[in-house]
Amino acid sequence: MLPDILIGVIAFVVALVIGIPVGVLYRKKVAEKEIISAEEEAKRIINEAIKSAESKKREALVEAKEKILAEKTNYEREAKERRSELQEQERRLQQKEETLERKLENVERKEESYAARLANLEEARSQVAKLQAEQMETLERISGYTAEEAKEWHERGEKVVLVRLETSPEDIEGMKAAQGILTVRGGMTSHAAVVARGMGTCCVSGCGNDNDVKIDEEAKTFEINGHKFVEGDWISIDGSTGNIYGEQVATVAATGNKNFNRFMGWADAARQLLVMTNADNPRDAQQAVDLGAEGIGLCRTEHMFFAEDRIKAVREMICARTVEEREAALAKVEPFQQGDFEAMYRIMGERPMTIRYLDPPLHEFLPTKDEDIKELAADMGMTFDDLKNVVTSLHEFNPMMGHRGCRLAVTYPEIAAMQTRAVIKAALNVSAETGHVITPHIMIPLVGEVKELKFVKDVVVKVADELIAAAGVDMKYQVGTMIEIPRAALTAGEIAKEAEFFSFGTNDLTQMTFGFSRDDAAKFLGAYYENKIYESDPFQHLDQIGVGKLVKMAAHDGRETRPDLGLGICGEHGGDPTSVEFCHNVGLDYVSCSPFRVPIARLAAAQAAIKNPRK
Repeated sequence: MLPDILIGVIAFVVALVIGIPVGVLYRKKVAEKEIISAEEEAKRIINEAIKSAESKKREALVEAKEKILAEKTNYEREAKERRSELQEQERRLQQKEETLERKLENVERKEESYAARLANLEEARSQVAKLQAEQMETLERISGYTAEEAKEWHERGEKVVLVRLETSPEDIEGMKAAQGILTVRGGMTSHAAVVARGMGTCCVSGCGNDNDVKIDEEAKTFEINGHKFVEGDWISIDGSTGNIYGEQVATVAATGNKNFNRFMGWADAARQLLVMTNADNPRDAQQAVDLGAEGIGLCRTEHMFFAEDRIKAVREMICARTVEEREAALAKVEPFQQGDFEAMYRIMGERPMTIRYLDPPLHEFLPTKDEDIKELAADMGMTFDDLKNVVTSLHEFNPMMGHRGCRLAVTYPEIAAMQTRAVIKAALNVSAETGHVITPHIMIPLVGEVKELKFVKDVVVKVADELIAAAGVDMKYQVGTMIEIPRAALTAGEIAKEAEFFSFGTNDLTQMTFGFSRDDAAKFLGAYYENKIYESDPFQHLDQIGVGKLVKMAAHDGRETRPDLGLGICGEHGGDPTSVEFCHNVGLDYVSCSPFRVPIARLAAAQAAIKNPRK
């Protein structure tokens, strides 16, 4: 028997021999498992890395695509803007080219005209006398004087009476030069009477209404009730009575009365109506202020357009074919208009001044005879046919009820824009110069529908607000209208929604209500007085039953809509005592009349207040 120790050793050795391979095998299997696990983990990590990389790749691609898209959008926008700018530049260049082409054509036509005139110069010289005779209008002369000749004789120091069938705005220079004005047609409110009254010039309007007048143009003679006058004969006229004298009548200059101011001071203390004036130039404005006017109730801008230094630009505006051409012509007129307003604002100080925008039809600014059209066409670089077509196109059967007043501003808003710039700039300049608080009153004429007033008002407000804002001042202004169409009086409540004041133009309101022409009615109204149909001339004394009813209705309805609505009258009735009394009783704020009728209106207003004081 082997000892136990030996057995134990043998057993250990055997176990060791057997166990080592077994252990190795075991560790091998464990290692293999770990390797497999590591490989799987590595594959997993690699897969996740691939997935992550692919995700980041996609994100990067999306981000890149978005960036490319944004850059593309920006590029397209910039390209579009650049194309738009290029198109606008091309359009402007095209317009300039067209303008240059037209100017070139005008120059060529002008050269052709000059060549033709030079070619026919010798023949024209032989016919000058005949052409001058043909250019004279029928009934234009007295003792051989035309409007142009009247001006020439005045400049030589001669006394002149201007005689016309009827006057028009283009006669203004001759009217200024004449000591007296005599018209065959017309009445108290005709153009000749209104303008002459404003200038303080003696005038008899409508001498043919009650007299037999004959004119021999070739012989330079005329007859009144069988009494013949020849060139060089004296004639005298009385504007108060309408009398015409075939001789030189001695005259005495008016002298001041020391008691006048004292007496008028009593009247001013009693009256409740303001008394303003109708004035179109600084001279009339100053005359009115000297006679006690408290402001200008009507400034007619059209009379400013006929001055020699601006009439050409006005005609260019009328003949313009495009808005750009019209604005270019108006830009030439604007400084003159602004200067006129500045001069009047300086005279008026802080007294209100109501400026009426362009009112008469445009044909009044253009010649009518072919000889004058040819001369003007050559001066403007136009053909005779082109200018003749413009004149013909402006012809209207009844221009006083046609394309005039606010209708001009609706058709050509640039006219209203120009006049607004002139008004506001003048007010800003004089206000800064003098320190006076000036509140321009802008009056839109001939309104009959609230929508047309709003249309023109919007143009005015836009221009005015921009100028005032640019000046950095707080200047107020008002936009109102003239009530001279019956429909305006009937719809006054609606019109007052847009108008800040009403000025009743009773000259036109009367003729439109009666259906009378204020220039022609005097020829037959005499029969109406003789037969007791009418007691007086409705153009001289306001018809309180008919026209007056419209005034009263419009005043009431207007203030129902706008309680602070300003109310006044600017027709010639503003200087008539009975009409002034009516205006006081109706509740108007002011009357406006010609400068030399201001004292009459002041006294009539006082008498009305004493007779029927307002509460």
